[in-house]
Amino acid sequence: MAQPMSAHFLVSELLPISHGFTTREGGVSEGPYASLNLGRSVGDVPERVEENTRRVAQAAGVAPSDLQSPLQVHGDQVLEAPNPDPQLGASVCGRADALWTSRTGAAVAVRIADCVPLLLVDRQGRRVAAVHSGWRGTELRIAARAVDALAEAGAERSALLAAIGPSIRVCCYQVSRELAERFARLFGDGVVAHRHGEAHLDLATAVRETLQAAGVRRDHIDVLPNCTSCETALFFSHRRDRGVTGRQMAFAVCSF
Repeated sequence: MAQPMSAHFLVSELLPISHGFTTREGGVSEGPYASLNLGRSVGDVPERVEENTRRVAQAAGVAPSDLQSPLQVHGDQVLEAPNPDPQLGASVCGRADALWTSRTGAAVAVRIADCVPLLLVDRQGRRVAAVHSGWRGTELRIAARAVDALAEAGAERSALLAAIGPSIRVCCYQVSRELAERFARLFGDGVVAHRHGEAHLDLATAVRETLQAAGVRRDHIDVLPNCTSCETALFFSHRRDRGVTGRQMAFAVCSF
């Protein structure tokens, strides 16, 4: 169900709010970070990252100070976004891997370069969450923690809508046999594939299974098909680029 929002974003037809999954196109960064790098601590020139972030905020229709994200630590912590300081640009608030808000006009975001980005919204668009789910966060079921947070804030689980964005997919995500076996025990054999004697992990499917177990309807979950590792021209990939690369962003705006 993915379709271009602009030259630089992908969106899901399922979500009724302003949102996006950025690509690497449309920014001012150079070299391995070309061009829309949104990672602050990957070695890029800070002024270029600031300009790239300003462009995303403009495309999202929010002030840069309203584009908030957590300091990601590969855990299962979910935070509510605080009121931003309008004197600042896009702000980082707290050590966590998911951020939610119910403040009209606010945007929550996570940064990724292979991990699974997840956006959640209630049907009325009054509560939104952005989730970063790497293998550690997926194993800890951070997607379920985000559903819990929105439910505690008044959202109905079965009415939540979810979009799983571009990430490294099973085609490229080779893992150890031990990790594959752990995920199969947790999420079922469908999250593991064996190719040429090697185990490959399907993180996006594990996140989808987690959402369903947390009460989100299967037909309310959109999985965009893109693989960050395969599509070199469109996406940064930490694994493919051996750690020297930029970051995409997934963002959602609380519209109502």
